[in-house]
Amino acid sequence: MGHHFLQLYLSIVVTLAAVSWGQDQLWRVYGESAQARSERPPESAVLAVVERDLHEIPDERKADVVADIARSTGFDLELLEPQDIAGTADIAALATGKPVLMSAADGQVWVLQRVDDGRRVLAFRYEDEAPQRGALEWILAFVFYAAIALVIMLWLWPMTRDLRTLERSTLTFGDRSWSFDADIASRSPIFPLAQAFRRMASRIDGLISSHKDISNALSHEIKTPLARMRFEIELARTAADHATLLRHLDHLNTDIAELNAFATATLEYAVLERAEVALNIAAHDFTAVLPAATGSVKRGTRPDLAIECEVDPAATQVVCDAHLIETLLRNLLYNAIRHADRRVRLSFTIVAGSMYRLSVEDDGPGIPEADRERVFGSFVQLGRQNGEKVGFGLGLAIVKRIVEWHGGRATVDRSSLGGARFLVEWPVK
Repeated sequence: MGHHFLQLYLSIVVTLAAVSWGQDQLWRVYGESAQARSERPPESAVLAVVERDLHEIPDERKADVVADIARSTGFDLELLEPQDIAGTADIAALATGKPVLMSAADGQVWVLQRVDDGRRVLAFRYEDEAPQRGALEWILAFVFYAAIALVIMLWLWPMTRDLRTLERSTLTFGDRSWSFDADIASRSPIFPLAQAFRRMASRIDGLISSHKDISNALSHEIKTPLARMRFEIELARTAADHATLLRHLDHLNTDIAELNAFATATLEYAVLERAEVALNIAAHDFTAVLPAATGSVKRGTRPDLAIECEVDPAATQVVCDAHLIETLLRNLLYNAIRHADRRVRLSFTIVAGSMYRLSVEDDGPGIPEADRERVFGSFVQLGRQNGEKVGFGLGLAIVKRIVEWHGGRATVDRSSLGGARFLVEWPVK
């Protein structure tokens, strides 16, 4: 925005300079023409003519002759004595023989000329009339300010046009169309505002989709265990012996644990979806944190599975929310373990001192390219075998939200081990 205001300021300055120059040129031409048309002789010329005539007139009659010339011509002429001149500077200037201009406080102007070898001073008095603006001056002034207004209007018009476009798109979005299609050029001064609205609209659209997914999942993930629990309760009522009753109660407990796990995962995901999440940012030693978290996950997995952990030795001051990043790491590891054949590899590096990179790879079947973007969606489960249900499809969605809160991104591609490689990156801050 500062760039655009600087552009407006420079445009006004250039316009003022150009119009002022043009106005000055027109006034100069107009002033010279007006002076050429003026019929009033210059005051210094009048004094020169009168001084020449006074040379041949006796001193005692010069005052009368000057008075006669004043009456006949209408000029305010007067013959003064040097002592009548108040300013010593003016007296010194008269000694040079050139006319001297003297102004009075009441607006009168005196042109003084020495005569009689300096014994007397011839004075020509006239009113200094303030110049009045004519029609041309008013026209020039109007053109001057109109040019400035035109520049401002030309600068503001694209911005007002884009603001109207942004307003229409916002109103359309507010009418629950959930689409924001404001076409605003990148050079527009309100382009950053449009981008902010676009990000907001995308965020709202994502939240709405997430809430729809949660609603759909609730209707499925809760109703199914509830139906099984009701069935187990009916069987428990008709149990013939204590062992059968305990078996049905164990089944009930399993369904309750599944519901509790679903509620926990859903609440964790919902928290990350809220806009008021506050990160507990601090520096952590990942050379100790990552191996410890990996070992904790490894203890509850298959004994034939090899989990490798490689951490950059320089990763001793990694800035992040340790709790969220550990949740992210566990979700990625559990996902890799679920699909791996025999090997999982975790690595952490600092790229060019500006980006943290966490990679989790496996040697499983991998993820088809068409599903690599979709896999981070909420309640999305890929690769079910024989209809087997594993998890709730929230692990990778939580991973994506956590890394987004850290200002980074999560992607998936093909691993050198043959399976999938999940790559999480966030900036060093």
